Amino acid sequence: MTRIYCDPWLLIVHKPAGLLVHRSPIDHHETEFALQYARAMNGGEHVYAVHRLDRPTSGLLVFARDAQTASAMGKAMMAGEVKKTYLAMVRGWTPEQGFIDHPLRDEPEDKRRKDAPQPVRDARTRYRRVATTEIPVQIEGHATSRYSLVALFPETGRRHQLRRHMKHISHPIIGDAYHGRGRHNRYFAERFGQGRLMLAATGMSFRHPVTDVPLQLHAEPEASFLQVLSIFGDALPASLRAP
Repeated sequence: MTRIYCDPWLLIVHKPAGLLVHRSPIDHHETEFALQYARAMNGGEHVYAVHRLDRPTSGLLVFARDAQTASAMGKAMMAGEVKKTYLAMVRGWTPEQGFIDHPLRDEPEDKRRKDAPQPVRDARTRYRRVATTEIPVQIEGHATSRYSLVALFPETGRRHQLRRHMKHISHPIIGDAYHGRGRHNRYFAERFGQGRLMLAATGMSFRHPVTDVPLQLHAEPEASFLQVLSIFGDALPASLRAP
């Protein structure tokens, strides 16, 4: 885990894919969490996770260093004052841009409670296509396979929102074991020797909860993400090409 920003009130890190933010009732056997590493970065003092990233998602993760800052950041997120940007590689060629306004039923963290009634909440995501590619590989009945790299801008923060919204518009995220397409996931796992969710939290902007100074944060995707993006070749922005 890498530190991106730190001051007396906030600690912001880049969480790698595969690391839980904190202990989960369905992953009770796990012993390593982002919260532990953040606490170590904070000199062993307690930190507060302001939000969460799914275990397979990499990218920016915010911790508060005191309860008051945690409360202020939580309120800012609930009010939509924290703007987030994600990158995702999806199946198919998406439109150049779009807006997904599709309510989602809450997903309980504990899958053993999946049959319990859950409320339906508003969920909104904007997206913009960054690049496209077509590879000469037959995966689902066509002689070639098409993919898009998209920037995603969630306007709400529902559980698995981006993954569920991209599935809803028939452009599931590569590597998504629950909402994606198995044949595509297996192809990339075999081609690159590792399977990962192609979703990364790369940008965040908000006004500092204490100083009121605007913060613009950015984190480059990790190497495993950039490796898969190599299929886009020259269509990929130079900043996203693996060294």
